[in-house]
Amino acid sequence: MIPISIEAYVKKHCEGNPGENPQKLKENLKQAVKDKKNGATCSNCGQEIWAIGSAVAYQGCFSCLTGEVDSSEDYEIKEVCWS
Repeated sequence: MIPISIEAYVKKHCEGNPGENPQKLKENLKQAVKDKKNGATCSNCGQEIWAIGSAVAYQGCFSCLTGEVDSSEDYEIKEVCWS
């Protein structure tokens, strides 16, 4: 995954989704980051959640939320990216 700050992601997401409420998205991202740090798992398969996807959908992992396996070109909040 490509690390990105909450602020940078909110800006990028809202540019592509002009109807999105930036403040609400920021709040949801902060909560999803907190949840992930606290060990939240995907409600479908039990894997670690994807904070960005969980902020806009439901608590899920990258694969369950996108149907894809390769997350190498997708973003994740840098606070929860493990190197």
